Amino acid sequence: MTRRFTIQPTGMPDLPGMMLATVEALKRIGGSASIHELEEKVIEIEGVSEEEQSYTQPGNDPRTRVAYFLAWARTYLKRGGALENSSRGIWALTDTGEAIVDARQTEEIYKRVIEEERERARAKRQDKQAKAAARKAKRQAAASDEIELNGDEPTGTDRDWKAVLLETLRGMDPSAFERLSQRLLREAGFIKVEVRGKTGDGGIHGVGVLRVNLVSFQVYFQCKRWKGSVGSKEIRDFRGALQGRADKGLFITTGAFTSQASEEATRDGAIDLIDGERLCDLLKQYELGVATRMIEEVTVNGDWFDSL
Repeated sequence: MTRRFTIQPTGMPDLPGMMLATVEALKRIGGSASIHELEEKVIEIEGVSEEEQSYTQPGNDPRTRVAYFLAWARTYLKRGGALENSSRGIWALTDTGEAIVDARQTEEIYKRVIEEERERARAKRQDKQAKAAARKAKRQAAASDEIELNGDEPTGTDRDWKAVLLETLRGMDPSAFERLSQRLLREAGFIKVEVRGKTGDGGIHGVGVLRVNLVSFQVYFQCKRWKGSVGSKEIRDFRGALQGRADKGLFITTGAFTSQASEEATRDGAIDLIDGERLCDLLKQYELGVATRMIEEVTVNGDWFDSL
């Protein structure tokens, strides 16, 4: 089968091709899937290599390039009415999506969405200019009683917190990252968690005991501060290090895992994986170096007062 797209270290892939591959993957899965399931199926049917899966986005973006552009493919399909997604992160084909069978249809959706975005951007610029003119007129009319108006554009830099967190984690000393992993496992319910990261230990960095009801499991863990993708070789090496020591292993990374690595890990259920995205969520959940601030917003309902 001719591949619909390829991933390079730089440059744009064939987005309509990725859109078609996404539709085909959903059809094969059964019409709906989580993002992870969908990406895994696209990678499988397109034969995306481990090397292609290892390419990352520039700067502080924690995503791989294949994940980044597949997210855009889903966005274009959703805006074109071919996909819908629930609040639980499940993506599903619509009747429009079910009817897609070739690249001409995804190309048409892609072009239509691009044109709609241009129209939206044009309207936004015009609206911004109109608001700026209105603000200027209001300031002039206020004279000595000048009123300061806030613009539409946010001030400062609104950086993605996960990108900032992953950048921080990758800059940590290896021993500090091992201690962080130790603390995370303790917070998650592990007991007797020890860091054993030393040379000649097969890459195993620590061990802990997880109690599930009346049963306890000894779990060895490995943690790596990577930006790219962990491949199947690293998982096989970790599996080899576990032989004769424990029944379960946990691989923690700041990067991602290739589909081959995920398949290798789940081959006999012996190894569980925590990638950078999930690691950020866990650190946020257990409030380890991540604080969430809730902002109270108070509004006045004028209609309610008028009804009295």
